[in-house]
Amino acid sequence: MSIKSPIWLTAAIGLLAIVSASFGQEEQWLQYQSSRDASSVLKDISAYYLELISERPEGAALPDFKEDNPFFYKWSSPMTQNGYLLIASDSTEKGGARDLLYIDSNGDGNLKDEPAIQAYQAERQHSYFGPVKVTFEGKDGPITYHLNFRLCNHNKRPLMVSSAGWYEGTITVGEAKKHCVLIDYDVNGTFNDKSIKSFNKCDRIRVGEEGTSNTRFVGNYIEIDGALYRLEVARDGAYIKIAKAQDVVFGNIRLPETISEFAAGGENGLFIFKPERGAGRLPVGKYCVEHWNIERKDEEGNNWKLEGRLFGSAGVFDVNAEKEAELSIGEPAISSLEVADEGGGNYYISQNLAGRLGERIELTCNGDRPPAPKLHIKSEDGEYDRTFAFAYG
Repeated sequence: MSIKSPIWLTAAIGLLAIVSASFGQEEQWLQYQSSRDASSVLKDISAYYLELISERPEGAALPDFKEDNPFFYKWSSPMTQNGYLLIASDSTEKGGARDLLYIDSNGDGNLKDEPAIQAYQAERQHSYFGPVKVTFEGKDGPITYHLNFRLCNHNKRPLMVSSAGWYEGTITVGEAKKHCVLIDYDVNGTFNDKSIKSFNKCDRIRVGEEGTSNTRFVGNYIEIDGALYRLEVARDGAYIKIAKAQDVVFGNIRLPETISEFAAGGENGLFIFKPERGAGRLPVGKYCVEHWNIERKDEEGNNWKLEGRLFGSAGVFDVNAEKEAELSIGEPAISSLEVADEGGGNYYISQNLAGRLGERIELTCNGDRPPAPKLHIKSEDGEYDRTFAFAYG
């Protein structure tokens, strides 16, 4: 089932909300930080694999490699002149672990003038590098950025990259002091990326007490302490602008009344709220469902929760002031069983829970996963009769 077509609102609903003051406010500057343990420090950080380039890059000046077959990669970034930085891996000793990395840190397209970066940890399967410094040319001078790498020394030799740098500091929101953290979630060197196509392409921001895990998407708006603010983030992450939103046009959405929590994101940011009798509202724009929750207690007082995530394009919907958007999400949760014949009399069997739009559903009890379900298989003649226990992957 897909998201239903919107229906017309009564005159009393589609509204223009005046939420206060103008957006003309000063830049609030943040401090740049870097660490090889950025993923542990920030928690909410992503990584992705750079695929191995099959041929040597033409026209690039290269160092004298120890290996006859060095590995080459490209890290994409709009902050660079060519749109990417060239990377190569090598070994301290020929035939040994790939424990050296070269990166075009100044973006001139060459590696010959770059020093070899030694892995801080080299194992049989992986080599780890970072934080590796690169420099972008900005309007006001050079911009520093850092990356962490993990090189796989097997299969197709992919190189995993994650951001090692972020911005944080104290900002003023209204009359209050707040701690702000900016995260380059999509690992491309910029901190102001917005997206409706993929949440992985949205950068992240936290505003609140220091150490808070209240992470939101970088977007046009951000909710802080129940108030809506307009948000502007510098491309390089050095500062933000934030002010109470004014003249924001809202539209209404209609959800099943069983939904206890709902979240949707897009270029306007990420909004999380608890619907009242299935009703909610969002600033006008295009969104994708980020998650929904349904919670109930059983006769023994245990709190059971269904949570739906990973919607893809099926979760995209529009919010406007004239029509109410009705979303067909939530129950029923659909259980499916998949069986794959691996040959030799062996079968791989998996059980999954999915929602109406194909989203992945997770079931918890008092915050923990309940025991995995069991599978009973019995042949027609009763000769084969066994019960198997599933295990969480």
